[in-house]
Amino acid sequence: MSLGQDWRLGATYLGEGQCRFVVWAPVSHTVEVHILAPAERLVPLARGERGYYHAVVDGVEPGSLYFYRLDQQREHPDPASQSQPQDVHGPSQVVDTWFPWQDQGWFGLPLQQYVLYELHVGTYTPEGTLAGILPHLGALRELGVTAVELMPVAQFPGSRNWGYDGVYPFAVQRSYGGPEALKRLVNACHQQGLAVVLDVVYNHLGPEGNYLGEFGPYFTDRYKTPWGSALNFDGPYSDEVRRLFIENARYWVTDFHIDALRLDAVHAIVDQSAQPFLQEMAMAVHAQAERLNRRMYVIAESNLNDTRLIRTPELGGYGLDAQWSDDFHHALHVLLTCERTGYYQDFGRLQHLAKAWREGFVYGGEYSAYRQRRHGNSSRHIPAHQFIVCAQNHDQVGNRMRGERLSQLVAFEGRKLAAGTVLLSPFIPLLFMGEEYDETAPFPYFISHLDPALVAAVRRGRHDEFAAFRWQGEPPDPQDETTFRQARLDHTRRQTGQHRVLYDFYKELLRLRKALLPLAQLSQDAMDVLGYEQKRVLFVRRWNENEAAVLVFHFGLVTTSVTLPLPPGRWHKRCDSAEERWQGSGSPVPMELLSAGEALLTLSPIMFVLFVSGQTA
Repeated sequence: MSLGQDWRLGATYLGEGQCRFVVWAPVSHTVEVHILAPAERLVPLARGERGYYHAVVDGVEPGSLYFYRLDQQREHPDPASQSQPQDVHGPSQVVDTWFPWQDQGWFGLPLQQYVLYELHVGTYTPEGTLAGILPHLGALRELGVTAVELMPVAQFPGSRNWGYDGVYPFAVQRSYGGPEALKRLVNACHQQGLAVVLDVVYNHLGPEGNYLGEFGPYFTDRYKTPWGSALNFDGPYSDEVRRLFIENARYWVTDFHIDALRLDAVHAIVDQSAQPFLQEMAMAVHAQAERLNRRMYVIAESNLNDTRLIRTPELGGYGLDAQWSDDFHHALHVLLTCERTGYYQDFGRLQHLAKAWREGFVYGGEYSAYRQRRHGNSSRHIPAHQFIVCAQNHDQVGNRMRGERLSQLVAFEGRKLAAGTVLLSPFIPLLFMGEEYDETAPFPYFISHLDPALVAAVRRGRHDEFAAFRWQGEPPDPQDETTFRQARLDHTRRQTGQHRVLYDFYKELLRLRKALLPLAQLSQDAMDVLGYEQKRVLFVRRWNENEAAVLVFHFGLVTTSVTLPLPPGRWHKRCDSAEERWQGSGSPVPMELLSAGEALLTLSPIMFVLFVSGQTA
């Protein structure tokens, strides 16, 4: 390995006042580290092979501030900075990575047991910090959540951002509390039996404070992304570009004990190499899991409906562990809201949701009217636990013009129906923060950029983005602090009225999911799914050698009767969303059914019912 490649990038504190600096800057003739504090000085770095510069510097303690000076003139923060206490344009800070971990008995959870809870650090609590999340962990565990998913925490400009404008992949956002606060949160989660998933962005960097291009050919003009220049993962010098992001992935799972990485929008990563970056990165994470004897996962968000992401390399895949199924969300959303604009135009039939239940994807090679071409490939033989599904998430809420949640779009019965459809599915369910108690605060897009021209460009971009959905009016100003503040959750809501009812309902559904976990982990081969289009009824039967469950989802607006192929035997009702205890109008479905092979059920509008037989009855 060439000099510089066997050491960590960035500033590594070695103890006793020594710090190693390593930076890749192949186009620079000289590189110096400009140490600003505690005593200002310039120290030249030695050039190694392939453009790596390095030095071990004495008299540098944690907290020291520094820039890199390129060719004796341009000064920029460290591309691998672990802390930016003075925001994205300020100096980087040396960090001591030691932490008193207390999670030595934590080995991670099987992916099949994940129940994801996605949250945005800045709006989840009034404090808007990682420390502010700590008092809520017990309640999340009692709810039935098993994994906390954090939206990106990499340093972004200002104090308000979704996190996808991060420009320092290794630095934990200063307004969230910095690196030690994240370690304290992960440590506390593991002590509560909760896994931690971190959203990371490897498809682009934000526009403000992005100095990577000053150091080397991190970007390419051969491809474009919706957010600007594409990262160079397959051109000249791409080995070193990959190295930065693969090292970043290892950094999170090693130094911060993160259990899984959620890769943002991998469809925006263009890579035509024989061994794709995504495959190489997944292999590195899995190898680290082996070394540390912990379960670690790499999960992709993608709109390509391409199962190559999660197939093994032996089967021509990239070897990632799971991916999002936007199709499941879209099929469910359109049945609940009847919205048919934008990408929702591809959905609207009950059969779409039935196929999502059976296979994960709705579009597995079929023609998409929205895209005006065929879309996706078949997911028929992919295990259910390799798909993440939801009724709401930050994208589907926040990319509406006003950031409305389902609580503002769908009646209460519909929200209960959505919860049952997601939480009792065989897939890995995801809840979006506050969904469980019917939070009414919107989640609009917000920023706090420092560049006025950039702010104006974002405003224009958000306006243009909504054109395909034909929404009326003007979106909230993303730069206005009021837009951010209105997104903050009010956790006290869950204690009263309808909010408390829905919270208890979610808790019961997650209890049932856990009780039926052997059924939840079944393959699609042990599941029948039938869609009754005219009746707007979805019928699901799942079984193993000892037990069986039947789910009946009714999306119709009027009471209907339907004859269903209920296997012979005695069936016991375990959950009914129309019951009065869940603020329903009362259910016509009996507590017990004795079936000789089929059963006639009368169903209230917008409801679902769960029956079980066998040992779980």
